[in-house]
Amino acid sequence: MNRTRSNDRYSRTRTGNTGSGFGSDSRSGSGSGSGSGRGGYRTGGPRRSESYGRRQSGPQGEFALPKTVTPALDAVEAFADLDMPEQLLAALGHEGVTVPFPIQGATLPNSLAGRDVLGRGRTGSGKTLAFGLALLTRTAGLRAEPRQPLALVLVPTRELAQQVTDALTPYARSLRLRLTTVVGGMSIGRQAGALRAGAEVVVATPGRLKDLIDRGDCRLDQVAVTVLDEADQMTDMGFMPQVTELLDQVRPGGQRMLFSATLDRNVDLLVRRYLTDPVVHSVDPSAGAVTTMEHHVLHVHGADKQRTTTEIAAREGRVIMFLDTKHAVDRLTEHLLNSGVRAAALHGGKSQPQRTRTLSRFKSGHVTVLVATNVAARGIHVDNLDLVVNVDPPTDHKDYLHRGGRTARAGESGSVVTLVTPNQRRDMSRLMVAAGITPQTTQVRSGEDELSRITGAQTPSGVPVTITAPASERPRRSASAGPSSSVRGRRGRGSRSRFTGEAVRRTVPRPSTADAAA
Repeated sequence: MNRTRSNDRYSRTRTGNTGSGFGSDSRSGSGSGSGSGRGGYRTGGPRRSESYGRRQSGPQGEFALPKTVTPALDAVEAFADLDMPEQLLAALGHEGVTVPFPIQGATLPNSLAGRDVLGRGRTGSGKTLAFGLALLTRTAGLRAEPRQPLALVLVPTRELAQQVTDALTPYARSLRLRLTTVVGGMSIGRQAGALRAGAEVVVATPGRLKDLIDRGDCRLDQVAVTVLDEADQMTDMGFMPQVTELLDQVRPGGQRMLFSATLDRNVDLLVRRYLTDPVVHSVDPSAGAVTTMEHHVLHVHGADKQRTTTEIAAREGRVIMFLDTKHAVDRLTEHLLNSGVRAAALHGGKSQPQRTRTLSRFKSGHVTVLVATNVAARGIHVDNLDLVVNVDPPTDHKDYLHRGGRTARAGESGSVVTLVTPNQRRDMSRLMVAAGITPQTTQVRSGEDELSRITGAQTPSGVPVTITAPASERPRRSASAGPSSSVRGRRGRGSRSRFTGEAVRRTVPRPSTADAAA
């Protein structure tokens, strides 16, 4: 499979595909990627794991899990059974988190004791708290020096970084730990300022963290706990050289935890190089094992695919629709809006504030259809999302599993629907075999009852809609502020901006950066 790097990390080039009606057969994107091939990461620091030992057999396409030499501690059934600070236990109760998920109950006794951990579980299995509670507990009571964090979580995407940050913030606050997020697409000056002020915990994407280190705004030699979340995606996106360079800089002998939904050969190399006698725990090896998730392959005719897609989008309730390219996403979004469907686009060509607003509107229900490239395939959690649609079928079974992982999370039910034209059927059958899934296959046409039964499809209103900002996003104007108010009247020339901390020069009144981002 040929992969051409793009601003959406990568897009694929494949033959024999008629497309979705919203894009083209060429799957190449624009822009440059964030990494080279995967052959350059063997050099660097020493390989830590000398006890990798014999391997158990593993699922198709994945490496066999390492055998733990030191016996693991027994799993627990309640957070109260764990040696965690009282403030943290109280915060868990306040957040309504009372019973640990299997991956949490199995790994936390060992990670709290300082053991390295290798955890495999699909998104939604509770991985974030599985590593987050241990990381926060082991960092509690310590104070970071400027530019020298004590704990690090590496993730592949901005969306996942934000989700991890949101999940851990209330617990970090209960322990008076400072947590900062370091990702591309946002002000590097503000991120550098947060690091200079001191942050015990950093959640970062590899590229931006490397930039800050190169600038002298961060160093990793005091990091005692390191987590790699969604390690398989980082290798797929070409981040392996950056990841290994960063891992080689953290404090030797520190704790390492690696969590991933799939464990392919590149992750195998990370395990052997950086984990020492890890405790291994695996849950939900594939989406096919999730009993609350239904998989449907809908055979459609190319000429009817656009109408079928539109009727599915017009259903009651929210849906995520995946396509291959940014151009195809924008075209479908425009078509849906003109058809009366409240849709919004999410892809790598959008700025981070745009992406954050779009996700917020989708989660709140202000937007009912999220049209996305694979940028949304990981790191996005939406409660009660019961349908994911592959308008363009993925070419890799891992992409299928991660797209589908947006639904049927944490015990909820959901369906994954893939629209397949006649010349895509053979490739789709092979993909399902690789994913370990036996889908329900149905021939459908737009307007038919069977399509409505499976997806809730219905005829759209046909009245064009425009998505306006909800009230919560609209800037608040001071009652005393009139049209003649001037920033220059309150601050002298060359003053410091309270939003960026950088020198600014204003010659005419301008809205604040907070207003401009709304």
